[in-house]
Amino acid sequence: MVDLKELRDEIDSIDRQIVELFEKRMDICQKVAEYKIRTGKKVFDRTREQAKIDTVKGLTRSEFNRHGIEELFQQIMAMSRKLQYQLLEENGVAGRLPFIAVDEIERSKVRVVYQGVEGAYSQAAMKQYFSEDITSFHVEQWRDAMEAIAEGSADFAVLPIENSTAGSVNDMYDLLVEFENYIVGEQIIRCEHKLLGLPGAQLSDIQRVYSHPQGLSQCKPFLEEHRGWKQIPLENTAVAAKRVAEEGDKSQAAIASAFAGEQFGLQVLADKIYLNEANSTRFIIITNQRIFRKDADKISICFEQPHTSGSLYNMLSHIIYNNLNMTKIESRPIEKRNWEYRFFIDFEGNLNDSAVKNALRGIREEAKNMKILGNY
Repeated sequence: MVDLKELRDEIDSIDRQIVELFEKRMDICQKVAEYKIRTGKKVFDRTREQAKIDTVKGLTRSEFNRHGIEELFQQIMAMSRKLQYQLLEENGVAGRLPFIAVDEIERSKVRVVYQGVEGAYSQAAMKQYFSEDITSFHVEQWRDAMEAIAEGSADFAVLPIENSTAGSVNDMYDLLVEFENYIVGEQIIRCEHKLLGLPGAQLSDIQRVYSHPQGLSQCKPFLEEHRGWKQIPLENTAVAAKRVAEEGDKSQAAIASAFAGEQFGLQVLADKIYLNEANSTRFIIITNQRIFRKDADKISICFEQPHTSGSLYNMLSHIIYNNLNMTKIESRPIEKRNWEYRFFIDFEGNLNDSAVKNALRGIREEAKNMKILGNY
């Protein structure tokens, strides 16, 4: 009978040889990197790597081993590329990123656009992020705001990107790809819905309630206590508050923010009516300038990768290898390309950090395309 300890000793001996050969291979890879530094040759050669994988797969004796060797050598060659990217950075040939570091993002004497009507949460986010000394205006659609900063009629835009309850604003990700605009800041607003009515109105007067569908949903337990009220969805909470104010009917109320109530002269009929006390919306501050604060600590990027097995892992491995903390990943279908997706990643770091530069260079080299959406 085969002794288990002997088998394990054999495996340990083989593993030591594997480590020794791996280190020998990486020493040679370093010399390859030095050659590429001198000659300007690209690190990633997809054709060469695929030919190499096909060759080593042919040396195996079973289908299971062929698959295993393919995966093993994909990782070995990925380690080689990461070493080469690191050496390129250390030798100052990594190239400069097209972003300028600034001490502060301008928050006064600028033109700011937000989507929605006065009293919207986006206006509240604008007021929290910027000073009072600004010129602001609102537009109907998110695209209108993106176009306003792209054409120069506004310096900054304030737009929603994510809600802690409803999730991501998918259309915003598509617009970030389409326009050459960049994220330079963010502002989180608590969605503390209140029931707003005309001055002098009482709860007993209410027959109809207006709000955004999510506002109605997020206050469902409160509304179930008043089943006689007719719930009417509108495009957003601020529009609901505006309608109640303009129509002057005491039987109508809006579920909206205290900020919207102040804007339209409404009074709070019921407070803390929302289901989730932590419900918040994250707004991004966008400009058409490629700038970032020197102390920025979050980076957003998007990329497309080859539609092959393991390609997403290979992209994300650059973040893992450089000890960067990924905080978010989203995917969006690519228009006119069925079953292919564009990925959006948030991770911690600053564009001046060498680890960030290494990760971005690796992703840029190996992805079909990559865009830095902002550092903020």
